[in-house]
Amino acid sequence: MIEREGVRPYLSLMARRPRPKPVKLSDAAAARVKEIMEERGAGYLRVGVKNGGCAGMEYVMDYSMAPEPLDEVVEDNGVTILIDAKAVLFLLGSEVDFEVTPLHEKFVFNNPNQTDACGCGESVTIVPAAEA
Repeated sequence: MIEREGVRPYLSLMARRPRPKPVKLSDAAAARVKEIMEERGAGYLRVGVKNGGCAGMEYVMDYSMAPEPLDEVVEDNGVTILIDAKAVLFLLGSEVDFEVTPLHEKFVFNNPNQTDACGCGESVTIVPAAEA
């Protein structure tokens, strides 16, 4: 690699920049996930997307006992999150929150890549994030 005076090599800049977490949990979501995982005896939270619904995609959450070979593993707020490699670019920059109102309690995805949602809110349109 050729170095010029005053210019850092590209690769050394990439090596220093921390990789952002694809998904984060709010304090409320992390607390609720920990409660549910303790009840079920699960060790991991699995987060992803699947094709479906009138807007094209749906968020999915489940609990798992072990990661799959290609899972992205993220530690956040005391929870280990597993993300299928195919879902990472759809979820990049997302925060999962836990919302409580007088009529319901549910997990909510705040995703900067989401461009639309159906009227009932069950499915969404997501544009994959550009790779950083």
